[in-house]
Amino acid sequence: MKLLKKIAVAVVMTASMTAISSTAFAAEAHKDLNAIVQAAGKSTEASLLEAKGLLEKGGDTSEQIQTALNNARQSVKEFRYEQTERLRQKMNDRIKSAREAFMKNDNTKALEDVNESLAIYAEMKKIYDAAH
Repeated sequence: MKLLKKIAVAVVMTASMTAISSTAFAAEAHKDLNAIVQAAGKSTEASLLEAKGLLEKGGDTSEQIQTALNNARQSVKEFRYEQTERLRQKMNDRIKSAREAFMKNDNTKALEDVNESLAIYAEMKKIYDAAH
C-alpha cells in the first residue's frame, strides 16, 4: 500500500512539473532573441558614442559621462550571442576601465578605453551580422 501511494505521488508530481515547465517554456518562445540582441547593440553603441562625445567636449559633464558609461555597461550585458561572448566580456572590462579612469579624473585613459570599446563593438557586430 505504501509503495502504491509513493508511486501515485511520484506520478502526480511529475505530471504537475511537466505541465508547469511546458507553460514556462511556451511563454519564453515568444521573445525575439535577435531583436533583443540588436536593440542591446544599438543601445550600447549609442551610449558609448555619447560618452565619447562628452569626453572629447570636456567641461562639466561628469554626471552625463558616468550615466552614459553605466548605460553602456548595462546594455552590453544583453548582447548575448555565443560566438561573441569573449569579445563581450572584453568590451565590458574596457567600459569598466573607462569608468574607473573617469572617476580618477583621467579623461585621456577613459577616452582611449571608450574608443577601444567601440572597436570591439564593431568587431562583435560584424560577427553577429555575418551569422544573421
